[in-house]
Amino acid sequence: MTTAIRRSPVLVAMCIAALFMVIPFLIVAVNAVKSPTEYSRNGPLSLPEGLYLDGLKDFWERVDYGQKLINSLLISGAVAVLAAVLSILNAYAIGIGRIKGRTWVLAFFVLANMLPQEALVYPIYYLSKEVGLYDTRLSVIIVFTVIQAAFGTYLLSSVLGQFPREIIEAARIDGADKWQVLWRIVVPVSRPTIGVLLVFFFIWTWNEFLLPLVMLISNDNQTVSVALGVLQGQRLMDATMTNAAALLGVLPAIVFFLVFQRTLTRGIAVGAVK
Repeated sequence: MTTAIRRSPVLVAMCIAALFMVIPFLIVAVNAVKSPTEYSRNGPLSLPEGLYLDGLKDFWERVDYGQKLINSLLISGAVAVLAAVLSILNAYAIGIGRIKGRTWVLAFFVLANMLPQEALVYPIYYLSKEVGLYDTRLSVIIVFTVIQAAFGTYLLSSVLGQFPREIIEAARIDGADKWQVLWRIVVPVSRPTIGVLLVFFFIWTWNEFLLPLVMLISNDNQTVSVALGVLQGQRLMDATMTNAAALLGVLPAIVFFLVFQRTLTRGIAVGAVK
């Protein structure tokens, strides 16, 4: 009974915080299905009198949302997978391989992760121009893979640094080489943490704006976030279409998060136990 009383303020605070996060999304979703006349007459907090989908349809056609969605999914998915693989390989060498200068290598990855993107814009722009990758989705995938892998390497290195050495030694006695130890023992055991990284990498890349804005100037290569920013900057949308754009912009990331919510929860729980 005493434990339940102690937990109740925490639960209440978490419920209030959840409401503050959910209510803005609900307001956007409600306003996305209102007509402009209804929005201006009743305000943003009123319930819709009917289902008005012209705002969603107009925004979809105006920005070619289907192509933008494919670009964002391709870039975010590729970055999540490639950054996770690169993080695993780096962390395996640093955390289990115990390379020389391990502390300095980790400090380098932390420093790389702390660099602001504004400082990277011109060097990346110049290099992509020189190698012929400017205005290609591959250039953005390479850049964000390196950026995300810096954080993933730092996180996984601390996890693999505590990996039981007895398991690795037993596998080596049984004849397993370094690659077999990595893919058959280390990766399966670390799967919850890797799953968390995949979810974070996807959502972080999906929300990126500055580098895709600079690197992807063609309409066929732009991502959802860039299309939203460019169209809103042109002031061509009314309030209903603006809410429709915001809804379509954030909805895929929310769906992805909900689909992999169990993976994220399991990974955080395993990390807490460790």
